[in-house]
Amino acid sequence: MTERKVRVRFAPSPTGPLHIGGVRTALYNYLFAKQNGGDLILRIEDTDSNRFVPGAENYIIEALNWLGIKFDEGVGMGGKYAPYRQSERRDIYKKYVNELLDAGKAYIAFDTPEELEAKRAEVANFQYDASTRLSMRNSLVLSKDEVEKLISDGTQYVVRFKIEPNEDIIVHDLIRGEVKINSSILDDKVLYKSADELPTYHLANIVDDHLMEVSHVIRGEEWLPSAPLHVLLYRAFNWQAPEFAHLPLLLKPDGNGKLSKRDGDRLGFPVFPLEWVDPKTGAISSGYRESGYLPEAVVNFLALLGWNPGNDQEIMSMDELVKLFSLERCSRSGAKFDYEKGKWFNHKYIQTTDDEILTNQFISELKEKGIEAEHDYVKAIVALMKERISFVKELWGQTSYFFVAPDTYEEKALKKRWKEETPAQLKELITVLESIDDFSSENSEKIVLGWIADKGYHLGNVMNAFRLTVVGDCKGPHMFDITALIGKEETICRINKAIERLA
Repeated sequence: MTERKVRVRFAPSPTGPLHIGGVRTALYNYLFAKQNGGDLILRIEDTDSNRFVPGAENYIIEALNWLGIKFDEGVGMGGKYAPYRQSERRDIYKKYVNELLDAGKAYIAFDTPEELEAKRAEVANFQYDASTRLSMRNSLVLSKDEVEKLISDGTQYVVRFKIEPNEDIIVHDLIRGEVKINSSILDDKVLYKSADELPTYHLANIVDDHLMEVSHVIRGEEWLPSAPLHVLLYRAFNWQAPEFAHLPLLLKPDGNGKLSKRDGDRLGFPVFPLEWVDPKTGAISSGYRESGYLPEAVVNFLALLGWNPGNDQEIMSMDELVKLFSLERCSRSGAKFDYEKGKWFNHKYIQTTDDEILTNQFISELKEKGIEAEHDYVKAIVALMKERISFVKELWGQTSYFFVAPDTYEEKALKKRWKEETPAQLKELITVLESIDDFSSENSEKIVLGWIADKGYHLGNVMNAFRLTVVGDCKGPHMFDITALIGKEETICRINKAIERLA
């Protein structure tokens, strides 16, 4: 058997926003393709017309673009196997439905939903399979003339795959090893519905993967029960099956069950890459982008949920992930979604992000608050504070005093640090500050600390009272870094204001 070129696909359904678990699947496909010099295909699986949600497809494409997951062909970019939207390929699928029917490997079933429900009520654990299909209304028991008349009368039908019982089906999985399932536990799955003239996921997926020359199918663990059926379908068409790899589930933060949107709502973290507005209800779901996460941080965080590089390295660029990634190092067990670790990754990436990028983002936020500030001044504040934040949106809460003088003073700090002698000491400090020509952080610190030592004052009380007057609280970066930025005049003005208010 000749070795096939690596070709993988990410094939989401436009039934709503892309879940973060789907993003991880897309990422792993991308890493595998790039590492092996292969192609990544974006295919939209929209054969379930009842669940189609307007805007979902554009959302998926925008989210993947934001994350830097680039495709080689597919929806939005074309390619030699176009179209890549399954609803536009119905004529292709009909050909293969007829091929299975002609070969006796599939049959037409006319059972109504009511008839199926009645059968389920009559037979415990009813399954449409070799043991029950001859008691149903289908082309296996009806004559050819009856079948043709029902179809010509417009009776709706489905095409079911005819699964032979008691056959061991082997699925070779690159993560889970050999999986063996007996065909008797499988039902005769619906492959095609006349109601909308579209195939189900099972047939469309197989046909498209074959025609698009997909070499590896890397998808979530939830699709593992479908794998035996897909193996049988490949065999029915006498096609070479791709290699399978079923990724572990993303679990709730406590590890107890599959991660859901409710977990994010309950614990306050996004489960979607971008903000999503439900077109029916108008309900808004938070997204990683709008919550202030950097795409590189989200990619790095997701890559390590269910895979490890074989060493202790945690911070990895996309290029590094491509070099290190392997399916062999993917876990078989589910990965807990540690959203606090996600924040940690964002903090690390904020630290290495160019100050100019963060500055422009922060200036936009300041403008929304009605604050105009010089670009270089804001950039100096960002450089000073970026080590302390996990998100740009935290900057205002930690730096507001750089832009607006405090009107109030933190009560606990005031009780602890504002002594009877404090106003007199601060007036002396004003005199010291006025005498300083070089108001740089290093020089101011040297002169002020020298004055405190010469006077024999309590260092902690004086410095904390000083900070309280300038910041409004006993928090923030190095005190003299603050005063160097806001300047001598503003520093002295704030001290005077505090002495007056707290007199």
